[in-house]
Amino acid sequence: MMHSIIRSSVGLIGAAAESAGRRADSEPACRALASYYKTHAVEETHHDDWLLDDMIAIGMDRAQILSRLPSPAVAELVGAQYYWAMHAHPVSLLGYLAVLEGNPSSLMELDAIRKKHALPPAGLRTMIKHARLDPLHRDEIYAVLDDFPLTQQLAELVALSAFHTLDHLGLALQEILDSHRGRRGANARLARAV
Repeated sequence: MMHSIIRSSVGLIGAAAESAGRRADSEPACRALASYYKTHAVEETHHDDWLLDDMIAIGMDRAQILSRLPSPAVAELVGAQYYWAMHAHPVSLLGYLAVLEGNPSSLMELDAIRKKHALPPAGLRTMIKHARLDPLHRDEIYAVLDDFPLTQQLAELVALSAFHTLDHLGLALQEILDSHRGRRGANARLARAV
């Protein structure tokens, strides 16, 4: 799930930068927004590759990861962000980014997860980097939001984006839980049949 989301980041942020750039003449605040998005897209470059390397380090297959279809919840999560950034207003993406980068796992939490599941240290490199980077990104997002002249409608759009992100992350996590429950149920039926 994480890889499906992260692999869309640079393209999504780049699209929001283009949208903001097209509005810069009529909305001068969009010039700074476009600049922020361009810089942030560069900062997010190759994070999907980092995560892919981590997934391989814990025993997952590269070809299988890259060929897996994104879940409907992830497609709806990311797709809505494109729509809002391109057809409503590019400031909307700040709601999405605030959720994804606003509350990273702590290094202590990640270490506990690694130990509990006997994961190699190389399996959590990306999460560890984000535990260090995302608090800075969160502060940048909030500063951009504070500086942007949000109307009531734009504030509602940013909030809509944030709540949509939370909702669809929850749906994506539920899809994962349901798939594991389905496997456990199938394994139990198989065990009873044998």
